[in-house]
Amino acid sequence: MARAIMIQGAGSNVGKSMLVAGLARALVRRGVSVAPFKPQNMSNNAAVTADGGEIGRAQALQARAAGRAASVDMNPVLLKPESDTGAQVIVQGHRQGTLRAGAYGRRKGELLPRVLDSFSRLSAGADVVLVEGAGSPAEINLRAGDIANMGFAEAAGVPVVLVGDIDRGGVIAQCVGTHAVLSEADRARIRGFAVNKFRGDPNLFADGMAAIAARTGWRDLGLVPWFADAWRLPAEDALDISSGPHRGAVKVAVPLLPRIANFDDLDPLSAEPEVTVDMVPPGRALPGDADLVLLPGTKSTIADLAAFRAQGWDIDLTAHLRRGGRALGICGGYQMLGRRIADPDGLEGPPQSVDGLGHLDVETVMRSMKRLALGTATCRDSGAPLAGYEIHIGDTTGPDTARPWLTLDGAPHGAASADGRVRGCYLHGLFASDAFRAHWLTALGAPPGDTAYEAGVESTLNALAAHLETHIDIDALLALAEPV
Repeated sequence: MARAIMIQGAGSNVGKSMLVAGLARALVRRGVSVAPFKPQNMSNNAAVTADGGEIGRAQALQARAAGRAASVDMNPVLLKPESDTGAQVIVQGHRQGTLRAGAYGRRKGELLPRVLDSFSRLSAGADVVLVEGAGSPAEINLRAGDIANMGFAEAAGVPVVLVGDIDRGGVIAQCVGTHAVLSEADRARIRGFAVNKFRGDPNLFADGMAAIAARTGWRDLGLVPWFADAWRLPAEDALDISSGPHRGAVKVAVPLLPRIANFDDLDPLSAEPEVTVDMVPPGRALPGDADLVLLPGTKSTIADLAAFRAQGWDIDLTAHLRRGGRALGICGGYQMLGRRIADPDGLEGPPQSVDGLGHLDVETVMRSMKRLALGTATCRDSGAPLAGYEIHIGDTTGPDTARPWLTLDGAPHGAASADGRVRGCYLHGLFASDAFRAHWLTALGAPPGDTAYEAGVESTLNALAAHLETHIDIDALLALAEPV
């Protein structure tokens, strides 16, 4: 019979996803069969699964850490924001529609049976299920109908470990405050706590750990120092993407679109010592010294195109290309680079048709059927093999598709301008191929490198597991897990 434990946070971005990934790898190294599970996630950074659906990218990384193929059951409810007040609702891997926040809040409890169904299937094939919460259980205004934190824990009978983030300050208040606002029943579900992202001498916070334990009655499971190599793992939030400690000579500028999606395309670039990934926020011009402007995926292409123009980035991009620069659009970015985008059925907003940026002679029509597929490809320029996934609505056609620069699953794919300096495609994850990435970076002026991206992710997961073995009482955590 499987056992389960749930990692909840005293706030958002306390490091829950990374901790679950590291714990999964640590347990696998002990010979334990592990499955990750997140009842509800909110993210536009999705992964395509082998069983034909989509889940949060963080759960795909956790599956990798656990040595399992990613499955839709690992994240049965995924919310993909399309506006400030509405999101696309993905249930067990497939789109169910779009709901405004208030409507979803009233109906989320209806999804609990589907969540428990996925949890049951995962539990049948693992020794331990590591469950990740979302946000914080201290958001007691969201407790009614909750499926993300204590509502799930109660329904599934899963004990909880609370994690606080000392890096942002006030961690004692985070933990003790959570204890104070929870109901007696929910409070009793928390059996232990840990504090994450500590910098400095841990002996200086020994009294702090003791204070939390004394005021809550929860077991102290450990103080986790800052994991310096976290940047080497795929980022869940676009704001977390960086170029690590290096600042390479080749600059890739990426406009930070309001609904940026599937930005894991950038992770292999950020790992390259010769590359600077410059995430350009609103209010700042695209840098004039960029070698490549990369237009990433987006959850709302037409809305983000309007935001792109509102920032003046369309003017910056035209100037960049006039100077001889290069541009690459992936998925929604590919659609933006074309001459026209039509959404006749109002799939991403009101029905409309708008002019694109006009740097590729293609047009896109949004279609209701979403394309979800894993794929293997070849770069036509270099012959480099690569693999990735498609996750989009919309068909793109036009004269520039007669210059495909990829062969995807045996068929021509992508579009290129006549001079080859502007390109677009629907394949995400292409830069994870070392040979393909080296070919592109060499064309941008980078010296030949030997970065092995996938091997680097594996070694970082192993280092993270060793880090947690040192600083978390994993035996005690396992002892807190209960049969489900």
